[in-house]
Amino acid sequence: MIILDVREKEEFQAEHVAESISCPLSQFDLLAPGIIRGLKDEQITVMCRSGKRANLALNELKKIDPNHHKYSVYDGGILKWKSERKPLQSVTITTVPVMRQVLMVASTMLLVSFFGYHIIHPGFIYLTLLVGLGLGLAGFFGFCPMMIMLQKMPWNNKKAVVSPVVAKT
Repeated sequence: MIILDVREKEEFQAEHVAESISCPLSQFDLLAPGIIRGLKDEQITVMCRSGKRANLALNELKKIDPNHHKYSVYDGGILKWKSERKPLQSVTITTVPVMRQVLMVASTMLLVSFFGYHIIHPGFIYLTLLVGLGLGLAGFFGFCPMMIMLQKMPWNNKKAVVSPVVAKT
């Protein structure tokens, strides 16, 4: 049995079933077809936190691959898995999530723009335009240049430490 975990990246990193495959629901239509094509096992179980997102993903999987694999939802999700005291793994990340870094940099740029405009030179107002264009690109097209740059920074390229977690009741 293969477990396809549709929780978001941060949720998956906090705790997940060993050998499960992460395919966040927010990126499902982009990632799922490629993941499904690469799977040999016929039985695929979809898991999320409680079961709601897994049912949404199940409907999409049936459209993507109606006849090849057998799909099911792990009712109760990772919460039920933990209550059954089944083993989990966690990934320790020592950096701030990249999305929070984007928000911190964008807000700092806006503050610099405001104070620069009033104290140094009116040309600082164009920094606000740059931030707005970047946020617009991210919102309309799903392409965020700032996130791509931040992901390449050395503090975001540290190796994660995977450790087993024993579920507690």
